[in-house]
Amino acid sequence: MVDKEKYREKIVLSASKIFSRYGFKKTTMEEIANALNKGKSSIYYYFKSKEEIFEAVVDHEAQVLKDELSKVIKSSDDPELILRRYVKIRMKLFEKLSNYYNAIFNRDLDHFDFIEKQREKYDLMEIALIRYVLWRGVRSGHFNLENTGLAALAVQTALKGLELPLFWEKRSYGMDARLDAIIDILFYGIVRK
Repeated sequence: MVDKEKYREKIVLSASKIFSRYGFKKTTMEEIANALNKGKSSIYYYFKSKEEIFEAVVDHEAQVLKDELSKVIKSSDDPELILRRYVKIRMKLFEKLSNYYNAIFNRDLDHFDFIEKQREKYDLMEIALIRYVLWRGVRSGHFNLENTGLAALAVQTALKGLELPLFWEKRSYGMDARLDAIIDILFYGIVRK
């Protein structure tokens, strides 16, 4: 007897690779079924549609992102080190979790109701995580901030603005070097004091 939840997970993981390669529009149920060496009807037993599979893929990747970023938050007592790790791991995860990234940022998928809910959950989660790190930094004397909520929003806005150039534009500097430069500007600014 096949464990239904384990098989659903197998479908999600397989579909994730296919959606990453071809995108939502070009992926077919037949490709997903073929990757699992099954017929389409067996996939329809577990999911009603390609959209439902995509939603499950996005939910899975959202959970991976949340778990990994939560690990970073707990990885040290040094808020500066945590924020540095957070920025790097966040950007690298978005590159790796391309289905989630596309769901959150691709306006061609706006017609799916679950996408807007996923965007809202993501924004709230990220601002809360960054605010917590900033709050810890203020408490420990590492950071000098009056409003951690506003600062968290500013950091998140900066990170979102960097995604497109980091992922799509090829530069002479690698991603790590570019992220280090960005983090230094976030921490130390550019004005001489």
